[in-house]
Amino acid sequence: MSALKAAQAALAAEHAAVYGYGVVGGRVAEGRRAEATAAHGAHRARRDALRRTVRDLGGTPVAAAAAYELPFRVADPAGAVRLAAVLEDRVAGVYSDLVRASDGPLRREAAVALREAAVRAVRWRGSDVTFPGLAERV
Repeated sequence: MSALKAAQAALAAEHAAVYGYGVVGGRVAEGRRAEATAAHGAHRARRDALRRTVRDLGGTPVAAAAAYELPFRVADPAGAVRLAAVLEDRVAGVYSDLVRASDGPLRREAAVALREAAVRAVRWRGSDVTFPGLAERV
């Protein structure tokens, strides 16, 4: 996979995460709302940075969809927490691909983003996975 293709996939995942955190923020319990807001902000910042990265790699950044299909119905705070963990796992997966496809500063930035997503997933889920970003690829 080329660095451009992997960056586009990461950008698409960040678009979806920004959308998903809108749902999480609307359903999560009050005690975790600040955490959801911080994650939403982090994903927006990553999304914006990836737009620049894609342009720097010679591509046209993939646009966000008007809406995204959620992996399950989110009707309560527990569902919101579960969705947040799924979003972070998915983002970690695409950053894992970007780490493999890139080098230099882009690879370092992708590794940082992978780590941040993995840490957020652990916080939301309450447990960790052995190889963050690879869970869906096994």
